[in-house]
Amino acid sequence: MGALMLQGTGSDVGKSVLVAGLCRLFADRGLRVRPFKPQNMSNNAAATAEGGEIGRAQALQAIAARVAPSTDMNPVLLKPQSDRTAQVVLDGRVHATCHAGEYQRLRATLLPAVLASYRRLHAAADLVIVEGAGSPAEINLRDGDIANMGFARAAGVPVVLVGDIDRGGVIAALVGTKAVLDPEDAALVRGFLINKFRGDPALFDDGYRAIAERTGWQGLGLVPWLAEAATLPAEDAVALGRAAPGAEAGRAVIAVPMLPRIANFDDFDALAHEPRVALHMVPPGRPLPIADLVILPGSKATIADLAFLRAQGWDVDLHAHVRRGGRVLGVCGGYQMLGERIADPEGIEGPPGAVAGLGLLPVSTVIGPMKRVRPITGRLAAAPVPFQGYEIHAGVTTAAPGTPPLLRFDDGALDGAVARDGRIAGAYVHGLFDRPEMRAHWLGLIGAASDGLDRREAIDRALDAIAAQLATAIDVDRLLAVSAAARP
Repeated sequence: MGALMLQGTGSDVGKSVLVAGLCRLFADRGLRVRPFKPQNMSNNAAATAEGGEIGRAQALQAIAARVAPSTDMNPVLLKPQSDRTAQVVLDGRVHATCHAGEYQRLRATLLPAVLASYRRLHAAADLVIVEGAGSPAEINLRDGDIANMGFARAAGVPVVLVGDIDRGGVIAALVGTKAVLDPEDAALVRGFLINKFRGDPALFDDGYRAIAERTGWQGLGLVPWLAEAATLPAEDAVALGRAAPGAEAGRAVIAVPMLPRIANFDDFDALAHEPRVALHMVPPGRPLPIADLVILPGSKATIADLAFLRAQGWDVDLHAHVRRGGRVLGVCGGYQMLGERIADPEGIEGPPGAVAGLGLLPVSTVIGPMKRVRPITGRLAAAPVPFQGYEIHAGVTTAAPGTPPLLRFDDGALDGAVARDGRIAGAYVHGLFDRPEMRAHWLGLIGAASDGLDRREAIDRALDAIAAQLATAIDVDRLLAVSAAARP
């Protein structure tokens, strides 16, 4: 049984994709592989079969490893609710809501639970591939750390440091990280990887040698730019700012406002890859464009994000869209916003209070402490169109008598609501567009044809392609030798 940990010289250096690719590579070589991330911060979450939630990246990595996602793979998940507060999910369940300073004091107490999750995975696997968070170079956060070197030292896991050459300064990033690390932490690093390389690898030979000479770490590979990574779900909302729709001629336009606490925005990945769709992720400061469909996304702080939506004038744009006959869909928090009232009497997502909704659906929501987290399957309530998705929400939404539901679950429960004219609808289910049948239905409503591809199959093909490239770019045998140094 072995283990290794990929840490980065910074955030967004590609650790999540590398872990996923390595999970697929080693799983296809017959090893029992498990992904693990001690602490993640993301509002993109996934539901596990046991009714817990973990980071979306770890669910993807589990798929790559060809195993079911479990809460042990991401024992601590931080879900930001404002610039300074986050909900703390421990072992898949809500544990606390903390200000940043409070969490700095809390996190050290979470290390035993983190180590217990890791040990359960380690006992059942041939190889555990651990993903760090941010960078160990953030030495101001080292005291009480459970995400990077604090975990690696406590668990006895060797570290491979990843640098991103695409952003520039990769030599300084790697050498500089060695310079600021505590010597005992630096001793855990057994090698480095250069990620996102474009061009002729020979041009970096001198740089590669310079890093090895200045750090004493062995180079384990020069990973090329992985174009297939664009097919995979993004974990961080920063990726939304990079996406830009192509030419719109002959394509249906779908607009999604980028709320500050947008959650599970990978709901829209399948739409973004549709060739006959121009998906606009609309940033703050810009009006909602003329569109065929506006989708209000999920939110980790629904009332606060609704206030932000109004401050941007997007409520005015949305009502104008409705007057023009446009369609609207609300997903989870977006569904709550479309209703007549949202109340948070216990202050679950922010200060206690209640606000008027957008008034586009005859429903009202009360946010409470009980969170529903589960995978779910079903179909449209009014047609035999199947879906496969998941629920993660804390609200209970009640519809006015006679309001038709949008979805019927396979267990017989109903979800969502549809307006009288059929043009406005909402529901709690995430992942609604991943099945080609459901995506074709929604695109058909706005006059567009779907490519008919299954999103899950596309992700699986991308993982295979990434694993194949890593097999040639990385010294796999040396990487396995590094993993064998993990504490039993």
